[in-house]
Amino acid sequence: MCAGFAGAQAAAPEQMHISLPNGTPIHLQLAETISTANATLGQHVPFVVVEDVVRDGVTVIPEGTAVTGTVAKVSKKLLAARPDKLALSVDSLTLDDGQKLRLQGELHVKGATRYFRIMAGVVTTGLVFLPAAPRFRLVRGDNAVALKSTEVTAYVQNETTLAASIKRPEPGTEFSHLLTFLPNRVLNRQGRAGDMVNLVFVATQDVLQRAFERAGWVQVDMSKPKIAWGVLEHGVHYAKLPMAHFFLYGRTQDYSYSMPDPMHILSQRHHLRVWRTDCNVNGTPVWVAAATHDVAIEMNAWKLHVTHRIDPEVDAERDFIAKTLEDTRLVTRHNYVTPPEPVYQATTTGGQPYFSDSRLLLLELHREDQPELRNVSEGTLPISVSESASGLRRAGGTAADTARPDSAFKAPAVERQ
Repeated sequence: MCAGFAGAQAAAPEQMHISLPNGTPIHLQLAETISTANATLGQHVPFVVVEDVVRDGVTVIPEGTAVTGTVAKVSKKLLAARPDKLALSVDSLTLDDGQKLRLQGELHVKGATRYFRIMAGVVTTGLVFLPAAPRFRLVRGDNAVALKSTEVTAYVQNETTLAASIKRPEPGTEFSHLLTFLPNRVLNRQGRAGDMVNLVFVATQDVLQRAFERAGWVQVDMSKPKIAWGVLEHGVHYAKLPMAHFFLYGRTQDYSYSMPDPMHILSQRHHLRVWRTDCNVNGTPVWVAAATHDVAIEMNAWKLHVTHRIDPEVDAERDFIAKTLEDTRLVTRHNYVTPPEPVYQATTTGGQPYFSDSRLLLLELHREDQPELRNVSEGTLPISVSESASGLRRAGGTAADTARPDSAFKAPAVERQ
C-alpha cells in the first residue's frame, strides 16, 4: 500500500478531536503466515496498518500500527482431494493513547484441489494393478495457507471520536517509508521464504513489456495447455519452460521472464518473477521482482522431484538484468538501495543457499519520446544509496534504518493507486 507520508521534520503535536466515520477503510497486511496445518479456532492473528489513515489533513492512524485478529474458521477436508478452508477475522486496533477501535474485515483462503493428481494416479495404477486404483480417492486436498504480506481492507465498525495529541504530516516525502512494507523474500504456497526481492522497476506496463521483449527476454508459459503443447512441439528446445508460482502480497507473480542459454535451454536460464505493486511514482506504476540464474537441473531421488540449481551469487543476476535492459535505451535511472531489512544470505524454498550484498536495484524506464521525470520534492534518505534515487515504497514490517551523512536526495511524490 502506498500513500503520502510524513516528512523528515515532524511538527509539534497538538490536541485535537477527530471524528472517524463508520465504514472508514483501513489497509492492512497479514504479519505472519497462518496455515490449517497448525491453526486453531480463536487463535491470535497479527495484522499491520500499511497506509496512514488521514482525516481533515491529520494522520489519525499511522502506518505500522498493530492490528489484532483471530482465526474465525478452520475447515479440514480429509478425503476426495477436497481442500482445506481458512477464515481470518480482523478485530481491533489500539492507538498509542489507549483508545481501542473495533474493526470489521475478513480474509478467506482455500487450499488447492488434488483432482488431477487423483485421476492421474487412478489411471496409472489401473494400468499396473487395477484393484489398487480406488485407494487414490483417499488423497486429500492441500492445506489452506494465508501468506504473510497478504493484503486485506478492514473497516471501522462504529463512528468514533479520537482525542489525542496528533502530529500533522509535513509536506514532502521520506524515502525510508517507501521501503517499509516490501517483503524482502518471496514465499511458496506453504509460506516458506525463498528468493530475495532484488529489483524494482518504475515503468508503465507497456514500457516494461517492451523493454524485456527488446532485450531478448521471453514470457514463459504458465497455463497447463500451453505447457503441454510446448513440450510436445519443441521437446528439449522448449524455451518457454514454466516457472514455479511464488507469492508476494498473497498473490502469485504477474509476469515470469526467462532468457535461456541457447545451448542448454532446459538446464540453464536467466529468469525473474515480477509483481505489480499498488504504488505510483508521479503516476507511473511500481513493480518489484525476484531474479536468479538457473545453472543446472537437479533431481531429488527420494521425492522424485526435478528442479533447477541456481547460481548462489544472486547479485550477478540482478546486475545482468540491468545491463540487458539498459541496452534497450529505455532506462532513465539506475541506482542501488540498501533496504531496512537486508538479506545477506538465505536459502531458496528448495533449501539451496545464496548470497547477496543485500541491495535493491531500482530502474526507471520510459518511452523514447517521454522525458525523464524531474518534478521532485525535497526529502531525506536515511539509508545507503549509491546514486540519487527516485522514490518508491516497501511492503512488510517495520525496521530501523541505517543512517549515513551523505544520504540526501530528491524524491518524487508517491501515491496509492
